[in-house]
Amino acid sequence: MAVLAVQHIRRMRGGAQGQLMLGADGHIYVVKFQNNPQHMRVLANELLASRLATAAGLTAPEAELVEVSDWLVENTPELEIDLGKTRVKCQAGLQFGSRFVGGLMPGQVVDFLPEEQLAEIRNLGEFAGILALDKWTGNANGRQAVFARKQRERRYRAVFIDYGYCFHAGEWKFEDIPLRGVYYRNDVYREIIGWESFEPWLTRLETMPAETVWAAANEVPPEWYGGDLSEMEALVEKLLARRSKVRELIEAFGRSDRKPFLKWAAMGKEMLKGPWKGPLWGSSIERMVN
Repeated sequence: MAVLAVQHIRRMRGGAQGQLMLGADGHIYVVKFQNNPQHMRVLANELLASRLATAAGLTAPEAELVEVSDWLVENTPELEIDLGKTRVKCQAGLQFGSRFVGGLMPGQVVDFLPEEQLAEIRNLGEFAGILALDKWTGNANGRQAVFARKQRERRYRAVFIDYGYCFHAGEWKFEDIPLRGVYYRNDVYREIIGWESFEPWLTRLETMPAETVWAAANEVPPEWYGGDLSEMEALVEKLLARRSKVRELIEAFGRSDRKPFLKWAAMGKEMLKGPWKGPLWGSSIERMVN
């Protein structure tokens, strides 16, 4: 069942030109429309990758199908897509909705924290988990996150948003480039010391049942990818085959000029000085060094 959008609130930043809207369920959603400037498949990517993130136990907003009526579009002048030289009405029908972090009565939500506060967020370790997910899904964009805390709380929690460029946006292919799908600040990777820092999320991704992935794919409305079920099937098959490749992709990032894992002793000794000998599959630093 889709959530019915009942009121427009404001336009959001970002290339997909999402709109903040109130749903009939009382929640606020960032709604991305089928005729957004990026690609219609961005909606499919958002729903599928969000479901996979949730299945892995990562902190992501609730994702829903949102129905936007013709009446609401026609009677809301702000529901437009800017195409540069022209503007068009947002397309009515079934859209993607991401629960707005903070909700109707937000505490404090920010998209940047100074280094001292970033180091103290409640779920800093999840940046390792979302890195694994982004490498698995071939996120062609940088990782985005916002930081939220409730009133009277001192520490923030990272919430991972925007999965539209997973599977390379509208192209549904995988280009594994080390610096794609990563957060722009190394600070979030500062406590990674080895493969154990990626747990439990990495193992959850590597062993995620095929049924879980197929179930997530089946939730995606076929109209969001042109109705060709064979293309969705091909995407899922590639995704399932890539589960065994995630560690290799993480290592490639670790060996990049970014040098994000400064506390990973084995990577520093064996990989950053080259030439690379292959994946390190040990479960602890001592095992990897020895």
